[in-house]
Amino acid sequence: MQKNNSVDFPVEEANKSVGQYQPAELKRYNPEAIARHYRYRPWLAWGRLLKIIWSFAGFIVSLKWDEWQNQVEQNKGKRAIQLRQLLTRLGPTFIKVGQALSTRPDLIRKDFLEELVKLQDQLPPFDNAIAYAIIEKELDCAISDVYSELSPNPVAAASLGQVYRGRLISGEEVAVKVQRPNLHPILALDLYLMRWAASWLAPWLPLNLGHDLTLIVDEFGTKLFEEIDYINEGRNAEKFANNFRNDPQVKVPAIYWRCSSNHVLTLEWINGFKLTDTQSIRAAGLDPEVIIQIGVTSGLRQLLEFGFFHADPHPGNLFAMPDGRMAYIDFGMMDQLEEITKETLVDALVHLVNKDYLDLATDFVNLGFLTPDTNICPIVPALEAVLGDAIGKNVGDFNFKTITDEFSELMYEYPFRVPAKFALIIRSLVTQEGIALSLNPNFKIVEVGYPYIARRLLTGESPQLRRRLLNVLFKDGKFQWQRLENLIAIARTDGSFDVLPTAQMGLQYLLSEEGKFLRRQLVLALTEDDRLHTQEVQRLWELVKDDIKPNRIFDVAIGFLTNLSRESVAAIVPSATTLVNFDNFPSAIGR
Repeated sequence: MQKNNSVDFPVEEANKSVGQYQPAELKRYNPEAIARHYRYRPWLAWGRLLKIIWSFAGFIVSLKWDEWQNQVEQNKGKRAIQLRQLLTRLGPTFIKVGQALSTRPDLIRKDFLEELVKLQDQLPPFDNAIAYAIIEKELDCAISDVYSELSPNPVAAASLGQVYRGRLISGEEVAVKVQRPNLHPILALDLYLMRWAASWLAPWLPLNLGHDLTLIVDEFGTKLFEEIDYINEGRNAEKFANNFRNDPQVKVPAIYWRCSSNHVLTLEWINGFKLTDTQSIRAAGLDPEVIIQIGVTSGLRQLLEFGFFHADPHPGNLFAMPDGRMAYIDFGMMDQLEEITKETLVDALVHLVNKDYLDLATDFVNLGFLTPDTNICPIVPALEAVLGDAIGKNVGDFNFKTITDEFSELMYEYPFRVPAKFALIIRSLVTQEGIALSLNPNFKIVEVGYPYIARRLLTGESPQLRRRLLNVLFKDGKFQWQRLENLIAIARTDGSFDVLPTAQMGLQYLLSEEGKFLRRQLVLALTEDDRLHTQEVQRLWELVKDDIKPNRIFDVAIGFLTNLSRESVAAIVPSATTLVNFDNFPSAIGR
């Protein structure tokens, strides 16, 4: 085993011994227990607080000094290194902040960005001797009993651990994650100070910007403590892999449980390129635009389809593989959305794009951004004024960052708040968009995201989505032909959308008991205003006719008729005949 000349994190300097004693109240995130612990140890809290203040004060003074001396350009590289080193010295909590900032090329100066990117997997490692000792202690055997090969030095070092490349006795190539020692006290102390600062700052923030600020810290703290439980991470990885089991574009490494524990995780080795390494991606014959589309679509599936999403998708955790797949790693920070939240998010996105601001305001109430007793009447025109400008005339004219910037203006004037649950969702969305922006500065998330949503609505694989499609297609009791055209046109830009199977599913739905309402409404829509809406039907046909080949129509028709039951036919025929007065048809057509 070799020893590194490494820069150690705070607290590790005091004791590098493996298995150091840790108070029980610091082993899981419990804000009350942590507060009690440090209330009786004020010297630890004050010492850490002074170190943080002193570190940032020195950095700010350096920036101001450059301005006074007109040396900003000359020293910008030096200051970027200084910021990275500052965050590294302050430890895991602040490194996490730096990692989040490293994905926002639209927020951070390029020189700072290039240094902050190094926080993803180029941090100072801790001593190899300690790492090897942790492996043997956690697995309760000698390293040679498990691994035939193990790199003498880590191939990557991150905020919470470091990774070695190895090979199992059975021959599989693996990555071995080893957690940094003594993490619980470090994280607990920083979160205690962050929570104290949040409670102190909240009353001074405008309106409801400070609402639930401590709950947001608690949400972050809970996820951070879950992230340092490698057994939990392994379970997350397997659940994530099961969700994407039928997606050939997404890869999740396998977990080797016999070589894993709470502080050591052995998983399948992934060969690939970081998503920000566009040169290597192109050299491998891959198209960065395709990789963007895989990333955004898989991100939307996590939020809107499965509800189980990766809350820390920085470039160090996402790889483009030589075969064109995108691989996710590091499943420590995950979260689960309730079914009603997923459905309401779909509603909000559809209402945003369709500019239904009254319904959008109701969605904000349902999601918890507004309290149920809020009078939304004055908020609706404000939403229209702010978000209408952000969206523009084309759904591809805005990105998530634009929306959040514009939306922040409303936070100062109306009683909006950010629910704790949505802090991680927003972080995940902003981070994914930031990665896409680093690959393509002109990237617009809706150009990829909305076709996916339109396709899901049109295929309607669940009763909830079918209800949402009806909500989109009907407004004030009238069928919205233009919206159906828009949905089909947008969905066709998604390469995985196929008109014929979707039409077949639609017919099956129409003939089902569940489709009774839609059957009635479609007959009314075709004959409303005392005329047949042949022009609208003709426009729909022009939209899809190029995708419909005669041989495919025949195959689909055979399959459809095979599945068509006598009961289904009986269900629709009475509905049509009772709704349509055939005696009036000649006059209707003549008009």
